Amino acid sequence: MRFLTSLFTLALASSALAAIPAPQRLPDGLLFDLGDHRLRLTVCADNIVRVTESAARDGTVRPSIGAVPPSGPVPAWTWTDGTEEGMLSTAALRVGVDSRSGRIRFLDADGRPVLVERPEVKHLIPALVQGEQTWHVQDQWEPNDNESFHGLGQYQFGLSDLKGYDFDLWQHNTAIAVPFLVSSRGYGILWDNCSHTHWGDLRPFEPIAIAQFVDREGKPGALTASYFAGRDFSKLVATQRDTRVDIRIPDKNDGNNSGIHPLLPVGEASVRWEGEIVASASGDYQFQAYFDGDFKLWIDGRPLINHWRQDWLAGEDMAKVNLQAGSRHHICMEWIRDMNSTSLRVDWKTPSASQATALWSEVGDGVDYYFVQGPSLDRVIAGYRTITGRAAMMPRWAFGLWQSRERYETAQQSLDAIDEFRRRGIPFDNIVQDWQYWRKDQWGSHEFDKERFPDPVAWVNGIHDRHAQVMISVWGKYYAGTANYDEMLKAGYLFESTIKEKAVDFLGYPFAFFDAFNPDARKLFWRQMKTNIYSAGVDAWWMDASEPDLTSRPGLEEQKTHINPNHMGTGSRMLLGYPLLIASAVWDGQREAAPDKRVFNLTRSGYLGLQRYGAASWSGDITSTWTAMRKQITAGLGYSISGLPYWTMDIGGFSVPERFSIDAKGGPQTAEWRELNTRWFQFGTFVPLLRVHGQVPRREMWFFGDKGEPAYDTMLTFDRLRYRLLPYIYSLAGAATQDGGTLMRPLVMDFPGDALARSLTDQYNFGPALMVSPVTTYRARTRSVYLPPTTGGWYDFWTGSALGSGKTIEADAPFERLPLMVRAGSILPLGPELQYAAEKPSDPITLLVYTGKDATFSLYEDDGLSNGYEKGAFARIPITWNETARTLSIGAREGRFEGMLAQHHFRIVLISPAKPVPFSFEPGADVELNYDGSRVQQRL
Repeated sequence: MRFLTSLFTLALASSALAAIPAPQRLPDGLLFDLGDHRLRLTVCADNIVRVTESAARDGTVRPSIGAVPPSGPVPAWTWTDGTEEGMLSTAALRVGVDSRSGRIRFLDADGRPVLVERPEVKHLIPALVQGEQTWHVQDQWEPNDNESFHGLGQYQFGLSDLKGYDFDLWQHNTAIAVPFLVSSRGYGILWDNCSHTHWGDLRPFEPIAIAQFVDREGKPGALTASYFAGRDFSKLVATQRDTRVDIRIPDKNDGNNSGIHPLLPVGEASVRWEGEIVASASGDYQFQAYFDGDFKLWIDGRPLINHWRQDWLAGEDMAKVNLQAGSRHHICMEWIRDMNSTSLRVDWKTPSASQATALWSEVGDGVDYYFVQGPSLDRVIAGYRTITGRAAMMPRWAFGLWQSRERYETAQQSLDAIDEFRRRGIPFDNIVQDWQYWRKDQWGSHEFDKERFPDPVAWVNGIHDRHAQVMISVWGKYYAGTANYDEMLKAGYLFESTIKEKAVDFLGYPFAFFDAFNPDARKLFWRQMKTNIYSAGVDAWWMDASEPDLTSRPGLEEQKTHINPNHMGTGSRMLLGYPLLIASAVWDGQREAAPDKRVFNLTRSGYLGLQRYGAASWSGDITSTWTAMRKQITAGLGYSISGLPYWTMDIGGFSVPERFSIDAKGGPQTAEWRELNTRWFQFGTFVPLLRVHGQVPRREMWFFGDKGEPAYDTMLTFDRLRYRLLPYIYSLAGAATQDGGTLMRPLVMDFPGDALARSLTDQYNFGPALMVSPVTTYRARTRSVYLPPTTGGWYDFWTGSALGSGKTIEADAPFERLPLMVRAGSILPLGPELQYAAEKPSDPITLLVYTGKDATFSLYEDDGLSNGYEKGAFARIPITWNETARTLSIGAREGRFEGMLAQHHFRIVLISPAKPVPFSFEPGADVELNYDGSRVQQRL
């Protein structure tokens, strides 16, 4: 990132500027002549304005792959000239344009400033990137006090508020770049650029300055490094002064800049660095660690980083600490080499004099972003969907339990697993077939190994006969020598990089990925899938490695070179876009093959607009650790507030530390392994998709004990609860499609003015009613829970007790439950007990009404399978509680669809501070109502 250093110095010096000419009025906005460049404002909705700045005469840039063409009439807008600033106004916002510089201010409808561009920042910087004459593009905005930032996709940093942190946006395993930024002040910025993008301070991370190190003995210029054989820091083999914490660069004079540190013992090893740091300036210091193995960082005894990553997937973690100039602080870092781990590098960034809100991209025809005004964050996210397309409805069965493992080796194994679910009465809907159902050397053939999967059609039919669906793993990857590879190669549809390098994958075979940027390649990809897989009757797709995964240790620069060239440009230009276009291949292909069947596609990566292709994402190959589980909370929340509603994870983690993998059948770690998976299942019950997956040990519920044992019983209880909540969850899905809603909600969405709420990394709302507080510490039986101020307060879901609000409590968290709170003024619908989603209609429906203020809920229904909802074939039942009148109203049904129940039976349970009702799968009703679609009202 050396280019960022030079870029940072390119802010224009202030100079006297002549007034810019009056703008040219366009049907949908304004075009300003800034001399060498044109600035264009396009009114997309009354709360959305697109900003482009380019050298093109009309101020445009190349068409976007993330945004969809605008539909409907242009909203009403006006332009008012001004001596110092002109003003574009709509019903929801104003955009001021400086009459001399073109600097932009965004204001709300009442004229209060919301976001202001920083003056004298050069937006376009000429650049030559991968042989293309192009621009580096950027914008910077003045910081606002008491503001937090959220979104930009999914990351494993454990952060809720992104303000003051800096990182790169690019697609790789466990990281998903979605350049949509959301502010607690009630606006969003959709940065429409799919090249390498950087958020925050543009200076690069650098090695900690030698002058600021003091070793354990007080000598400046280095830290004391102690090298141990083994993992427990007990067998010291060497000690020296290290000037850098980098296991691959032992010394700047050594000349061995690519190998492993010579003092590091072969096999299991551990290293400790100790000393002090002398702060050179006051402010926030950011630490960035890139590692595999087990790494910990403490400053003054305070743990800042503590995580384990598998040896084949190194990644970044970061932390921030405030230090005062001249102060000395004890620092300690520990790294344990685990299995074959070979990576550790620790860099930092000193305090910045500039606190600008900044976005920068490596390649662009110009600046291109959308400003979305709320002020509610639900309206901001609905604006994102206006720009990039509405979310497709998932089939109803997708919201049931998904069972996966790496992997079912034969067709019979998966059928046996389904039979066991049914025998035990465990609610379940979906079985997943992971990779290598093909012969080992036939990746990309899409052909089943006939010895292990002798009759794919009979296998899929057997799954359907057991009232389950099957999702199957498909990659955009081909082994050389397969017929599909040859067909792709002959047409020129494969990335050339791995072919030219004669690269082999982790199984030792030559391979290539196809160029999803090519529309004809996408059509061929689907045709190959259809011929050998879809024809067998599979229900859903698992698009693994959709970044794409072209190198053994993914790196930013390697990713650019390995998807270069492609059909739409250089690898640098199109860096972020691959997962969107491979998802479009599946969507377009299946919609053509079966126009009325809903698409379900689980993909390891995503981008702007992924939601319109019936796609969800999961968080990649995370580890089976408590810290990884905790990081999934913010990973899922960041993804969700970026506008993409459907997210999931490997419950229990994918890669298992050796202590668990060798010990889960009865050794001393068994109790922790079972508790980790139980706590993770509790958490996973309250994310959009409930999905269990991972390497050995096996993850089916009965592998954690049997009936009567705590892990089994607890998972079964939460699974049953998930199915009872299907009317609630499916209604949230309906709102995601029809209203731009969000299922998994960071607290900033509902409490944007509460600084504590929006900073929390381990609490969130699941829909409007439920606040979830996962337990992420082994043997914890209580945990701190913040109850944001809200009228009527909060209730404990399990006991029905009123808890108040505006305070932090120590909530009970016994092994068998996690703290789950319900907001007063909530209506929570529960359906009947189910073994699978389509077993019977959602009737009767129990309405849990949590009093304390007025409440509303829209119960959404459709046929659960077809695409009829796109043409209005769905129904909504409005339900309201009037606190003052003590009246529940079930309004007239709106809409209809084929197969709709003519009548519903509602069981009403009223919960109040004076009448706590503990959770029960069969609570006693205060009143029961028959409903035929006409409005009914009941005083309670």
